[in-house]
Amino acid sequence: MEFFSFGPWLALTRRTFLDRPTYCRRALVLGDGDGRFTARLLRENPTIQIDAVDASDSMLQALLRRAGPHAGRVRVYLADARTWDPPAANSEEGYDLIATHFFLDCLTQPEVESLATKLLHAAAPDAVWIVSEFWVPPGWFGRLIAGPLVSGLYLAFGWLTGLAVRSLPDHSAALRDACFRLEERRSRLGGLLIAERWLANAPNQHFGASERATFLVSRSLRG
Repeated sequence: MEFFSFGPWLALTRRTFLDRPTYCRRALVLGDGDGRFTARLLRENPTIQIDAVDASDSMLQALLRRAGPHAGRVRVYLADARTWDPPAANSEEGYDLIATHFFLDCLTQPEVESLATKLLHAAAPDAVWIVSEFWVPPGWFGRLIAGPLVSGLYLAFGWLTGLAVRSLPDHSAALRDACFRLEERRSRLGGLLIAERWLANAPNQHFGASERATFLVSRSLRG
């Protein structure tokens, strides 16, 4: 379905920053489906350990099969990412790479905000969050092409999978509010597809777990 609807463009968007995280040692990948990004990440980085979370057991099994000889470096979690508690949240190490490819668009705005705050606590200092998403750019292309196309995709996936979400959440606002900082954005197909690199911001770099929690509470009270 992906290839016949968008050709190679979704796969190319997932791989936009794949050459960057070669230094990363512990990654969290949410909703990677059959594991195409996970398999490439394992091949590109021979030392990385990956935690993969998906609500579908069949997708996790497909991910492990695609990982092939590198499957021993993957831990899978059959869980809903919205309620799943990352083990790194209770660790001093934390994830230095987080990847969500065409996943946040399945969540509501409050769910993305909650997830972003939770993942900040599980992230290592200077952690990188790679995001691939659909986007509705401003201007005539967004109004006449991207907007109707995204709406049609939501209707189709709602019919096929029961997905209740009907509009793109503002993931950028959610990540900024959770103290991630946008470092780079690239777009394809006129802005319909975007790939972004976000960095964990000051609270993770200088504070411990309790200090980060205090910072976030005080920040929300001020906001």
